[in-house]
Amino acid sequence: MRTNFQKAIAFYALSIWSCSMLFAQIVNDGRDISYRKVFVDTDNFGASYLDVLERAYPLARPDSLKFSMLNDLAYYWHTRNLNKAMNFTKRGLFLTRASHDSVWRGRFQITEAAILLRKEKLNSAEAVLESARCKIPEKDLPLLNTQLGYVYERRGKLGKAADYALETLRLGEKLKDKRAMAMAYSDLSNLFWKQSKFTAGLEYGLKSLSLYEERGINDLDYDFTLYVVGNNYLSLKDHEKALNYFEHSITIGERYGFYNNLSDVYMILVDTYAYLNEFEKAEEAGVNALKYADLLDNNFMAMRSWLAIGKLKNLQGQYATAIECLEKSITIATEDFGDTFFLSQAYEALGKAHAGNHQYKEAYAAFARYDELKAAVFTAEADKRTSLLRTEFDVASKEDRILAQEALISKQRTTQKLSVVILALLLLLLLLSYKVIQNKFKVNKMLQKQNGEKEFLLKEIHHRVKNNLEIVSSLLSLQAARIDDEDMLKTMRESQHRVQSMGMIHQKLYTGKNLAAVEMKGYFEQLGEYIIDAFGFDPQVLLEVDMERLELDVDMAIPIGLIVNELFTNALKYAFPNGRKGNIRISLKEIDHILQLDVRDDGIGQLFDAKPKGSGFGTQLVGLLTKQLDGKMKLNVDQGTSVSIQFQLHKAA
Repeated sequence: MRTNFQKAIAFYALSIWSCSMLFAQIVNDGRDISYRKVFVDTDNFGASYLDVLERAYPLARPDSLKFSMLNDLAYYWHTRNLNKAMNFTKRGLFLTRASHDSVWRGRFQITEAAILLRKEKLNSAEAVLESARCKIPEKDLPLLNTQLGYVYERRGKLGKAADYALETLRLGEKLKDKRAMAMAYSDLSNLFWKQSKFTAGLEYGLKSLSLYEERGINDLDYDFTLYVVGNNYLSLKDHEKALNYFEHSITIGERYGFYNNLSDVYMILVDTYAYLNEFEKAEEAGVNALKYADLLDNNFMAMRSWLAIGKLKNLQGQYATAIECLEKSITIATEDFGDTFFLSQAYEALGKAHAGNHQYKEAYAAFARYDELKAAVFTAEADKRTSLLRTEFDVASKEDRILAQEALISKQRTTQKLSVVILALLLLLLLLSYKVIQNKFKVNKMLQKQNGEKEFLLKEIHHRVKNNLEIVSSLLSLQAARIDDEDMLKTMRESQHRVQSMGMIHQKLYTGKNLAAVEMKGYFEQLGEYIIDAFGFDPQVLLEVDMERLELDVDMAIPIGLIVNELFTNALKYAFPNGRKGNIRISLKEIDHILQLDVRDDGIGQLFDAKPKGSGFGTQLVGLLTKQLDGKMKLNVDQGTSVSIQFQLHKAA
């Protein structure tokens, strides 16, 4: 007992002595300051350094050194305690205003914006950054642009965020600032990942890490880039490499207290371990993600942590718990959350949870909200902008390689004496090429085998989707058998036909040769036979499919199939009353890069009268699907009923 007490006293004394020595190294008699800027000059310090720095900065002279130390404190604490970081920042803003130092005031404003960003105050952060722009020198613009990029990324404006990353990269190249270039490549890696362009994301993430490692400083942004590279490896199904980068990120984050990054990494580890069926580790990672989000008091991190846990519960089949977690995630987000990307993921996961819990109405509402948010994030403009950035970088890289090759040729012309060596190298290169060709042949054989396995899996997916749709159709049929109300019975049967029409699409996909497209002529024939049989119109009504073989991708085939289902069903219901015989003709043709769908019958011509029969849902559905495909519909009821709809062919590409 006494020995332990003595050890404790000795440890306490040693701690006091160490802190005193460190304080003495920074401040000597209030005049001599020996200070190394955090994460710029050094990363070799412990947690006690912050306390020493906090006591030392008021004694520092000149003011620029004091401001540098104070800004270091503010920026460092914004990864651990946002309120404490803001207090340091406000102190810096007050001192710089009093001393009329506009440059350092602008730098403190950049730090203030970083804190506001973590507090979900995106508009305030943007306003502060724009105010700082006119105060700071050019060398500080990369950090400012990076923060503005984060603002637009959080808003879901990925194209605009990419523009700021590109500007940061150009400034970094101009100023020969490796840290700025590394930040830009890191941001581009993250943006490409969000756009599901994982190969490009990995390429730029590795470029960023290379530049950070040249600096030899383990800072906040290097730690975040490790997480981003891990994300890209994970999306490319290389789980072993992804885990290595995540573990490296955790090691750095725990050393310096980067709570924001730690929460990020533990969130993605929930998904990683869940995919590997290591659910205990996944749940532990979820607890850690929430722990660091709470320590930082950051709603953005808390929202995403609950999202990760909710997705895990979905995978475990615990749908009621998943719904609770995901609703908590959405509640934390609030209306002015800003990050459309993660909010869309929350609604997608919530839709799956409700569906798994047999709450189909709630599931439909959640999926509808997901579609709306996804459309806002993954815009054609953002995709086009990130693709253009990729092209610009590739062109720049090729130009650099061309210049390097020209320099090499020039050097070779002045070194004729080395021709023998060059010849030997060429022979060696030929030998290596032969080996490479051999290896590529082996790799190609392996890829062919993998492609066959993937094709089998894709067919199995379509088969299972078709089977699931048949189950839904059967459930609707069973439910219809218990309904006495005639109108409700008709509605249930019409829904059954719609589900069946989609099921036929997936049947065509897994039984056909092309897994990405549906042969429409055979599909129309099969669909028509099914509907005629279901309504009992055989052989009263004959079907004619007047068209050549035509393949469409599934995204266009399903809505066209639903349109034909509705038009065909309406024709059988209203065009041939009292046992009247007739014909229905379906045609889908390409005319001058336009797809034209024609559905005609020779019935009584009352398909679309002024007062539509039934609920009118089918007519509304046809109109909505036509609008979805950017089509134009023309109706003729003079001799029977004829409906023509034209679609742009590129919609089917």
